[in-house]
Amino acid sequence: MTQAFIYDAIRSPRAKGRPDGGLHEVTSLAISARILDALADRNGLSGPVIEDVIWGNATQVAEQGGCLARSAVLASGLDERIPGLSINRFCASGLEAVMLASAQVQGGLGEGYIAGGVEMMSRVAMGSDGAAIAVDPMLAMKRHFVPQGISADLIATLYGITREDADALAVESQRRAAQAIAEGRFARSIVPIRDQNGLVICARDEHPRPETTTETLAALRPSFKDMGEQMPGFDKVALLRYPQLERIEHIHHAGNSSGIVDGAAAVLVGSEGFGSARGLKPRARIRAMARVGTEPTVMLTGPVPATERVLAAAGMQIGDIDHFEVNEAFASVVLRFIQAFDVDPARVNPCGGAIALGHPLGATGAMLIGTALDELERTGKETALVTLCVASGMGAAVVLERV
Repeated sequence: MTQAFIYDAIRSPRAKGRPDGGLHEVTSLAISARILDALADRNGLSGPVIEDVIWGNATQVAEQGGCLARSAVLASGLDERIPGLSINRFCASGLEAVMLASAQVQGGLGEGYIAGGVEMMSRVAMGSDGAAIAVDPMLAMKRHFVPQGISADLIATLYGITREDADALAVESQRRAAQAIAEGRFARSIVPIRDQNGLVICARDEHPRPETTTETLAALRPSFKDMGEQMPGFDKVALLRYPQLERIEHIHHAGNSSGIVDGAAAVLVGSEGFGSARGLKPRARIRAMARVGTEPTVMLTGPVPATERVLAAAGMQIGDIDHFEVNEAFASVVLRFIQAFDVDPARVNPCGGAIALGHPLGATGAMLIGTALDELERTGKETALVTLCVASGMGAAVVLERV
């Protein structure tokens, strides 16, 4: 089997997902095209040298609808003979794009791919596509559907994670992100975004709040308590699936949950021959990949079984991994991962995570690949594991090995 390598990874800044955010004026198509151009320029890609552009986004409606990947190719400076494929694995869409590209290379279906994703959450609202599991009673009732925030609180209740635990992780995420920004750890990956006149409108991540303390977070009211306890009473729905619980403890709020942001990211994946022909040096090898389905009410526990599966595929143990990127969709997701594997918390999200930096759904997985690569190179370490929980009960994970 041909080995798949990562040659480069870039991203936009993560801008606040609001009308006053730095990227709000930029369409999903425009930012996708600009990221594709930046990756191509940085690596000297010209002509039909890319087999396909695989592009993820979680809310495929309005300007993010249709085959956004192909539209982005045509809007960019890439050769029009390069096709495009849009995919959706919710929050893991960007990582899934990289996994699909890697599998294509490994299987001999092309030498080079661009993979990544986009989510402009200030322009295309999360959930506006009307996912069946949330809106179709036939499926929602059968599978005891609850919103993700209820699922996050359910995880906390099941595994004894307290509000104090979650807030402490959130404060640490903010501290680590601030340190990473101050030390320029994201500088290699971030591409400043310009407007139509060529003026830079967003050059750095906007979401971090380094002034956050456990005291300020303690003053916030749980975000999902009302929807859980009042009509339509999602707590009761969840407890039908988990009758061993007396109640659900609501511990999550805006300060210990992932931020709503805009952003895009791209990863250059190819065979050894692809890089050699262009004088490109690989940064990492894809050692193993895994996807899983999980119980859809608790929904967000996927990183644990996905990690177990990817480690088995790689022939590795948890102690063999130097660096972990576990998406901070909610604090309980990361705390459960640390608890399940007894991992040193210092090795998990050392540059902060989505609580501080934000979670641009379809782009996040590709962004985490870039962060992991940058950190392996900065620290001289060898292996990284990237994993995300996924809406409706799934998980995805990749093991990278630095070259």
